[in-house]
Amino acid sequence: MNTQNWRIQMQQAITSQEDLLKHANLNNYQKNWLQENFSKNPLPFFLTPYFASLIKPIDNCPIFMQVISSSLEQIDEDFLVPDPLGEEEREKTPHLVHRYPDRVLFLASDRCASYCRFCTRKRWVGQGPTPQKSQAEEAFNYIKNNQQIKEIIFSGGDPLILSNQRIKYLLDNAFSIDHIDVVRIHSRMLSFLPMRIDDEIINILKKYSPIYLVTHFNHPDEITAQTIEAINKLISAGVVLLNQSVMLKNINDDVAILTSLFRTLVKSRIKPYYLHQCDLIKGSAHFRVPIKQSLEIFSKLRGNISGLCMPSFIVETPGGFGKIALSANPIIKEDDSFIYLQGFKGDIAAYPKN
Repeated sequence: MNTQNWRIQMQQAITSQEDLLKHANLNNYQKNWLQENFSKNPLPFFLTPYFASLIKPIDNCPIFMQVISSSLEQIDEDFLVPDPLGEEEREKTPHLVHRYPDRVLFLASDRCASYCRFCTRKRWVGQGPTPQKSQAEEAFNYIKNNQQIKEIIFSGGDPLILSNQRIKYLLDNAFSIDHIDVVRIHSRMLSFLPMRIDDEIINILKKYSPIYLVTHFNHPDEITAQTIEAINKLISAGVVLLNQSVMLKNINDDVAILTSLFRTLVKSRIKPYYLHQCDLIKGSAHFRVPIKQSLEIFSKLRGNISGLCMPSFIVETPGGFGKIALSANPIIKEDDSFIYLQGFKGDIAAYPKN
């Protein structure tokens, strides 16, 4: 069986605790952790054999902790909400979000090759409804009728989980709109399933320009020889690569780990774009680094790595009012529960301390 074929990887996906024990090399700590914490919830447990092969038999393995379904996701806090970005109230047609004047977010699929347990769309991904072609037509009509829109962002779920025919359909329609300057694809395929970047998809992507692919790597262990091969194919096809990361407790909340990650990305010709504070999403409490600690880590990166390696540190404001790229000294004041942060544009947001 050709496990380098991405479709076979999806067919052979790990969907249970028993499957994981068969396919991953786990130590006793990890086996005990599974026994005590594994708990399915509305967000499915689904893991490619490739990504499972990256799990190391060590305590707090960063690959293991990102994707293993856990009862810790049931921990709740008052300020955690199902839709922290306020996407649903800004949905103009089904699966089309218009939050910023010059760009729209089209959620092209609700499926992923594996599921991050800190996903900001835990309310929807892997559970449906899956976007239909008729809804895509409605979305493109909305875009055509709004001249201020210059950029389309395809996200999800993961757009690259779609068939090549469906991806071509989306790109044909996007690039046929005169006032669209840029198309972005947000995908974690380079991390979860790099063999998805095969010759067929490359032959499609090379026909369109400009395409920006925003990858999602949180730890240097996710970047393998297969990843580099996929990156090189994309760059040869004229695709521009950026990366988003999320600050995650006990996974990458460390200056040395982030330094290694950002330098590895730049060496691989991917520009670190955003480092996100973990969104205030229900089920994410055990992933969230306290905001003051995140700021301290980020400040230590400055001057230790080049500006080329530095992403912007981003906090999504509660209530879904938009991103704040934090200034060098962002804390305005604090009280018992909140820190008040100032962005580069002077915008201020209250953010929970812990």
